Amino acid sequence: MADAVQTQSNPNAAFTPRVFSGIQPSGGLTLGNYLGALKRFAQAQDSGIETIYCMVDLHAITVWQDPDALRRQTRELAAGFIASGVDPERSILFNQSQVPEHAQLAWIFNCVARLGWMNRMTQFKDKAGKNAEKVSLGLYAYPALMAADILLYHATQVPVGEDQKQHVELTRDIAAKFNHDYGVDFFPITEPVIEGAATRVMSLRDGTKKMSKSDPSDASRINMTDDADTIAKKIRKAKTDAEALPSEAKGLEERADARNLVNIYAALSDMTVDQVLADVGGKQFSEFKPMLADLAVAKLSPISTEMSRLMRDPAEIDRLLGAGAKRARTIATPILEKTYDIVGMVRSA
Repeated sequence: MADAVQTQSNPNAAFTPRVFSGIQPSGGLTLGNYLGALKRFAQAQDSGIETIYCMVDLHAITVWQDPDALRRQTRELAAGFIASGVDPERSILFNQSQVPEHAQLAWIFNCVARLGWMNRMTQFKDKAGKNAEKVSLGLYAYPALMAADILLYHATQVPVGEDQKQHVELTRDIAAKFNHDYGVDFFPITEPVIEGAATRVMSLRDGTKKMSKSDPSDASRINMTDDADTIAKKIRKAKTDAEALPSEAKGLEERADARNLVNIYAALSDMTVDQVLADVGGKQFSEFKPMLADLAVAKLSPISTEMSRLMRDPAEIDRLLGAGAKRARTIATPILEKTYDIVGMVRSA
């Protein structure tokens, strides 16, 4: 892409609008992944903006992964994207390691980012805990690779959960510093897109904790591979309280478990929380849970069925990812080459 001349009113005005986002293939998909990401990814295809979605397998190996499991999980994640409505023809869908420009641009950004910026990354502190001296350098440098993932495509928008917002802010800092240091307006100042009733889906067993595939209790989450009976059973057993549902969102403020289930209902039904509560306010959870279970089964079980079908043909998944990687490189290669030129790297003709 040619260098862009940015305006103060809209610093990305000269860039082609483009959405990029990715998910790690480091374990099974959950309802949180679907509502917070996959459902929104599919909907974004109708926006008229180019959409690029990636299985970020280079990020996954910042902690050790069993190689066979990583291959299976990458294919399962691809199946999850497709089953959730991401069309490999309408979007670019690929796994990160097939596009080497991600790692190449990440090194440039490692040299742009400042140590102090990395030290402020709360996710690293959370993941490393008391063992920071023993974790991989990759985990520490993870945000620079994420910046490369985004800026390699001059992405102007990145749909993320609240827990990733800080990394997108770092991406903006890296883009701004690169542009300033080299006197160019080459990289866009990417905007994080955080929206929806359930961008942060919480545990079914503890509404104060995020739904996680690493939680030891399988009852805490709905897996996208769960069948209809399992989905319904988990919702029926989800933690709630003894009070009736309120008629307005303010009534959920101190009720984490209740708020979580209402948020899930709202996100699955494409309604606002206030719209849901206008319909169900005053009902007990003995009435609301069956409503939520029926809705979840109707929305999710077709996805799990389609994922199962796709996983029976791994060669076809590999073909689709390979085709997506070729399309991704048609965008990535010239942007990396221009980056090298700006930095002063000597390149062969």
